[in-house]
Amino acid sequence: MIDVTLIRQNPEYVQQALAKRAVHVDLDAFLRLDEDYRQVRTEVERLRGDRKRISGEIGKRQRAGEGVADLHPEATAVSEQLTAAETRLAELEQARQGFLDPLPNMPDADVPAGGKENNEVVREVGRRPEFGFTPKDHVELAQQLGLVDYERGTKLGGSGFWLYRGSGALLEWALLNYFVEAHVRDGYEFVLPPHVLTFAAGYAAGQFPKFADEVFALEEGEQGPERFLLPTAETALVNLHRDETLPEAELPKRYVAYTPCYRKEAGGYRTAERGTLRGHQFNKVELFQFNHPDASDAAHEDLLHKAEELVNELGLHYRITRLAAGDTSAAMAKTYDVEVWLPSIGSYVEVSSVSNARDYQARRGNIRFRPRQGRSAYVHTLNASGLATSRLVPTLLEQHQQTDGTVAVPDVLRKWVPSGVLAAPVSA
Repeated sequence: MIDVTLIRQNPEYVQQALAKRAVHVDLDAFLRLDEDYRQVRTEVERLRGDRKRISGEIGKRQRAGEGVADLHPEATAVSEQLTAAETRLAELEQARQGFLDPLPNMPDADVPAGGKENNEVVREVGRRPEFGFTPKDHVELAQQLGLVDYERGTKLGGSGFWLYRGSGALLEWALLNYFVEAHVRDGYEFVLPPHVLTFAAGYAAGQFPKFADEVFALEEGEQGPERFLLPTAETALVNLHRDETLPEAELPKRYVAYTPCYRKEAGGYRTAERGTLRGHQFNKVELFQFNHPDASDAAHEDLLHKAEELVNELGLHYRITRLAAGDTSAAMAKTYDVEVWLPSIGSYVEVSSVSNARDYQARRGNIRFRPRQGRSAYVHTLNASGLATSRLVPTLLEQHQQTDGTVAVPDVLRKWVPSGVLAAPVSA
């Protein structure tokens, strides 16, 4: 949520920042609403004070055996005025919140304006693989090597589902183990969160109410999905310390989680969406930090380094892209994507988004820290995919395929895939 004080003090700055996302809002209307809200809130506080004063005077007189009949008219009038004022305050608060809730985060100053066409490539790492043979695409490789069963996945779950089997399941599990071990070694606490979350969790993450239609809802409520399948572990992790005030000495808090991710979006028959590139369920390891605002930028760069390191160790050619404001998730102020080269489509696909939400999610979730001196303040929240596998597996198959049709397994995964190579299963 955007800081209301900032909107009051510098509405032009807020409007210009949101305009980078092509979001145009009438902040003058909000400021009028906010002024009405503040005036009525002051009136409510005054009337509550009057009610307390009258109640105290009645009690004092009764203890002294004195009459209180002359106070009843005033007490009744104050009570009626307070009821009306509190009703009006609730209406204004709801209208005010209804304006603030859908507003996305303000992008950082160095984030380009516009949509994905304005994304900026920061750097490319490694060289695109060159083959002395006609390379196969990931779908063909996965089928010939018996790694992914698309047909039976569809039979079990419908369109947009697949299942890993044999060496494919081992490869998938190897990737997840490799990621988790690396992050735990770096000092992240391992968490296995629930896959079913409440509306409050989606609200704090910044997904509700605006994006409520994009999740698999299990129960609907008045506000939106009362319970839903998590679209990413980030939605769970940001809520670990909801409505808490953390001691400054405990920052940063760093977590790593593994979950399947459940999305309504699914792929089609286009080359860029075939196989496991886009579906309703995929596996992901997620990194999350609750950090001090002063350490936020350094933490963001560190998360990016960790995601890069994983891709590097897998021997993949990749690039880093700074997303434009319109391509950055609504709750985030700045995002880098780690994108790997997929030869069959002649393009890059994202395997990690590394984002800084600043205090946007913390305000929605009321997550603060208490410094050694001074007043409490909101933490900054950061997250990174570390990594997602559904696009990584196709890239590994294509970039590491060999002349004989097999696929070389990266050294860092051979602890879990000891054969060191993915080959077609031998028929009985």
